[in-house]
Amino acid sequence: MAPKIFVTGATGYIGGDALYQLIKSGKEYNVTTLVRNSEKGGQIASKYPAIRLVYGDLDSTELLEEEARKADIVLRKLLVNHELHHTLVLTSLLAIQLFPDFADADHVGAAEALTKGLAAHTSERPGYIIHTSGTGILLFADMERQTFGEASSKIYNDWEDVSEVISLPDFAPHRNVDKIILASNSSSVKTAIVCPPTIYGRGRGPGNQRSHQLPELSRCTLQKGHGIQVGAGKTYWTNVHVHDLSDVYVALVEAAATGGGNAFWGNEAYYFTENGEHVWGEIAKAVASAAHKQGFIPSDKVEIHSNDEINEMCQAGTLLWGANSRCRAVRARELLGWSPRGKSIEDDIPDTVAFEADLRGYIKHHAAKVAG
Repeated sequence: MAPKIFVTGATGYIGGDALYQLIKSGKEYNVTTLVRNSEKGGQIASKYPAIRLVYGDLDSTELLEEEARKADIVLRKLLVNHELHHTLVLTSLLAIQLFPDFADADHVGAAEALTKGLAAHTSERPGYIIHTSGTGILLFADMERQTFGEASSKIYNDWEDVSEVISLPDFAPHRNVDKIILASNSSSVKTAIVCPPTIYGRGRGPGNQRSHQLPELSRCTLQKGHGIQVGAGKTYWTNVHVHDLSDVYVALVEAAATGGGNAFWGNEAYYFTENGEHVWGEIAKAVASAAHKQGFIPSDKVEIHSNDEINEMCQAGTLLWGANSRCRAVRARELLGWSPRGKSIEDDIPDTVAFEADLRGYIKHHAAKVAG
């Protein structure tokens, strides 16, 4: 019997791309997705007619618990700030929960309902939950100090120093739900937490294909007519292409579907997913340069804005571009054979700028201006 998978967030950026890669893998799964309305359902049905749809949202706790109970694997996906959380459940006598984006990584009720449903499994047929948190959990130090735009030398890893990651302060972003997921680990519920950093690249899902941090920086640059920088611009973040991120989810699902595979599960099973790091001040310069070269802004200059101005342009912009989030992804490489190969965030900038310009009508206006 094909594993049963329950998915939430399949029309979101992370969840949609993960679902695409999962289907593309060619493995046989019985997939059920949670959708909020007929519009979202239609997006999935038009691309994946064999997928079963259930209608509700993250507040539909009875539905979530029931579907998790029936699933072998539950993938719960979170949204990227402007998105809602997504849950992906894969079922085959395994249950995996996946939290791929930011927004609903903090939805306590959904986390509790899904883990409660998975707890109905047995030690002979455990449920597997893959929860997506995010390296926003590492922002807590700059948040506490209120230092934005300055560099930090602190780098976390998910292998030798994972004890630091599982003992972060309770006020760290996403920490409340991460603790619920970790506490649910038992002989009948096997847990893993995926922590994506800055995600970039066009998604391949049926709904939203736009990430958040880099597109929002591009949007603000286009609207202001110059590059945008927080403080000294020395802040570090790690990054990953969305296609490489999806490979981690697929590898974990495949491991769960075979009884755990080579993956590590449990209350220390954090998986960072980085493929390099960047400095936001340098990214701001590159975005401004790309926007200028494409004719959308008058020069490539970058201006420093106050924290209040940054947060008016973009919600939590001081955290997105001004607080440090540095980590190393050892576990996925060592255990899953993960080998990211997507193009770099720097190489993706011209395409992201062009996409944002087209999305907001700049290309049409620019063409009209050139035509006279």
